[in-house]
Amino acid sequence: MLTNLDLLRRVPLFSPLTAAQAEALQGAVVKQRLRRGEVLVQEGHKSQALFILLNGRARVVKADARGREVILATLGPGDHIGEMSIIDNEPHSATVRAEVQTDVLLLGRAEFARCLSENTSMALVLMRGLVKRLRHADRKIESLALLDVYGRVAHALLDMAAEDAQGRPWIRERISRQDLAKMVGASREMVSRVMKDLEDRGFIEVAPSGGTLLKDRLGALGL
Repeated sequence: MLTNLDLLRRVPLFSPLTAAQAEALQGAVVKQRLRRGEVLVQEGHKSQALFILLNGRARVVKADARGREVILATLGPGDHIGEMSIIDNEPHSATVRAEVQTDVLLLGRAEFARCLSENTSMALVLMRGLVKRLRHADRKIESLALLDVYGRVAHALLDMAAEDAQGRPWIRERISRQDLAKMVGASREMVSRVMKDLEDRGFIEVAPSGGTLLKDRLGALGL
């Protein structure tokens, strides 16, 4: 079984810590397992900890009074949540929910603040993460404001993809039309029609396994 120190060494955010700092911190972190659908942080509430995903996936979502949701981002291993609320002492701006069974590390507010004050390299890693999140938000706002549904779907697919063994953009898991609709601000029916059209026109190729290969010219739809 991995110790807290082993887990800390696997988290990119804590990579700048010295051996002594990591050893001092290991007693302050707590491992927690979330079931699928369990809420990690709730929009409008405050929490007193930083959360770091060790495995699994979580979704960042916002909902209106009628329960309609939009998916802002999907988080994976190494991503962290809650630092904004700790830094400005304001409620969380969105809800984060486990998409599958997910293990997280919890680090309390006081210990997190102490780490930042003692290690400027860790503060820089955190700042880069926040800048990356801001850039992603800017791209999403641009997509929603300036692109049609085809362009928004193309943007979302490209964001979801990773390179396969041949260096091609590939989405390994079957794409939920409902989830994709929540990402692009369109109806499930519209997204289903767009995905079928993209496949028929050769912009994407759906494998028997359910994975999706993205063709080079798909990027032109998101410009």
